[in-house]
Amino acid sequence: MRKITVFVTLLISGLLLAIPASGEEQTPKKKKKAGLVHEIRTGVLAHDVDGLWSGTQKEDGIDLNGELIFSRPSFSLLTGTVRPNLGLTLNLNGDTSKLYGGLLWELWATSALFFDLGAGLALHNGKLDTSDPDKKSLGSRLLFRIVIELGYALSKHHSVSIMFDHISNAYLADPNEGLDTLGIRYGYRF
Repeated sequence: MRKITVFVTLLISGLLLAIPASGEEQTPKKKKKAGLVHEIRTGVLAHDVDGLWSGTQKEDGIDLNGELIFSRPSFSLLTGTVRPNLGLTLNLNGDTSKLYGGLLWELWATSALFFDLGAGLALHNGKLDTSDPDKKSLGSRLLFRIVIELGYALSKHHSVSIMFDHISNAYLADPNEGLDTLGIRYGYRF
């Protein structure tokens, strides 16, 4: 229950951050300023998926995911836009959960189809080195995170996407089993 409370708190916090501050209301003479949060994404992910980047599955279960994509700072890169993100993935079985942040590069292929590629860091609560056959040995508390996401905009504000992410220490520590998640997410763009 505590995990779900933290997850809901993250989503509500994001909504509150996206509301313009006092004095920023839209008027006929004044353009509305963008809030701090560009988009909120939330979803359900399969935990430690076998046969992807990390190669093997030891942990299991379902992950709840919530992520804030910030409006600023942002910049254009190769016809896409780069924005900072911050997210939380909670494993419902008590296996590895993570808090992560980094940069996302978003490219719109059509008016409805988008592609995200991201990189950053993740802080996790999993095992660093274990002989438990049901736990991953991740080698260090702070890991690199790579994400690939393909999505479809249902409307100006709503989207659905398929997301893959991988965390590992990039062989900077030993062991380095890595962990992959794959799932579906809903996005609300402000």
